[in-house]
Amino acid sequence: QVQLVESGGGLVQAGGSLRLSCAASGRTMSIYTMGWFRQAPGKEREFVAAIRWSGGTTYYTDSKKGRFTISRDNAKNTMYLQMNSLKPEDTATYYCAAKTSTALRYDYWGQGTQVTVSS
Repeated sequence: QVQLVESGGGLVQAGGSLRLSCAASGRTMSIYTMGWFRQAPGKEREFVAAIRWSGGTTYYTDSKKGRFTISRDNAKNTMYLQMNSLKPEDTATYYCAAKTSTALRYDYWGQGTQVTVSS
């Protein structure tokens, strides 16, 4: 089992920045990829970014590339999402997730952290 705990959400004005963290514990050696997803009220959950735990290869949706940066600190078993130039449409609950294989499905999810961007 892998446990994931997000932190760093909050209220920020448009144009501001936030850094989200996701601390992993448990069987962290089994992690293959970790990712960030978000879900706004009334909308489907969407992929934001992902990072290979070994090697650090990153993946983004085109709309996030340039504003969002995913990174990880293997020694701390922590993943980050640096979000800059935030827009009101970035308002959502942000979830971190982990998977232990190349399968598309993520096996473990955090409880989420709320990000609210005011205009």
